[in-house]
Amino acid sequence: MERKRASDFDQALLNLYDDYAHGRIDRRGFLRGAAKFAVAGVTAEALLATLSPNYAWAQQVAKDDPRLKTETLEYASPKGAATMRGYLARPAAAKDPLPAVLVIHENRGLNPYIADVTRRLGLAGFLAFAPDALTPFGGYPGNDDEGRAMQQKRDTEGMTQDFIAAAEMLHAHVLSNRKVGVVGFCFGGGMANELAVRLPRIIVAAVPFYGRQPASADVPKIKAALLIHYAEMDQRVNAGWPEYEQALKAAGVRHTAHTYKGTNHGFHNDTTPRYDEAAAKLAWQRTVDFFNAELR
Repeated sequence: MERKRASDFDQALLNLYDDYAHGRIDRRGFLRGAAKFAVAGVTAEALLATLSPNYAWAQQVAKDDPRLKTETLEYASPKGAATMRGYLARPAAAKDPLPAVLVIHENRGLNPYIADVTRRLGLAGFLAFAPDALTPFGGYPGNDDEGRAMQQKRDTEGMTQDFIAAAEMLHAHVLSNRKVGVVGFCFGGGMANELAVRLPRIIVAAVPFYGRQPASADVPKIKAALLIHYAEMDQRVNAGWPEYEQALKAAGVRHTAHTYKGTNHGFHNDTTPRYDEAAAKLAWQRTVDFFNAELR
């Protein structure tokens, strides 16, 4: 399938897809709304297929890259799903303890894009671990529609406890230098903010990509440094930023925020037309530099 760009689509259609991707409308609702954009022989179904992730584009780091050691790891989550699984990546040649980064997926489980992001962090010299919130259902099912439906069945607090347990595991891991960062995307961006609130003694640095903000009353609990990425066109998420920014300043929390001009929610995800290569590369370099500064 030919790779399209966000600029190839009407912004109203991109917003409609965002509603679908986040469960605010169902498939039928998307197709009904997309019908008016279906012109020149292109159907609403075809538009949905074009806007949806194509994981053939996701791999920047091969699964068998010899520079890495990767494994599926089980860990205990006594306050969540009891036993959880995730994907661990680290540099193959590393001998000394490594700075650790927890990678938190979107609202559809540990898909190939998130696994690749985890390998990218491994190559950058981190002990990177991505839990799969869909473990109680057998793990990411291989497609996002099923994954999204499965994740919606999970209790929010239970999932939060699973990610808390993952951060605690990573902090205690024999290969960890005991400095833990967290990066998350979409749902995971909101969870990155939440873990900064919940785990001030463990989370040293947090990087939410277009994530939901925590309650202002909870912001003073944050001890981590924050690097916050927003997409200019992502009005739904961005609406919470002014209040969050005010609370961060009032609490004296170290933070830097960037809004990337002309980008949509999900601009870092290189499997959909919403991907913006220039913004994604800049945001990622800033993220790696930030973790190197805060975790080493």
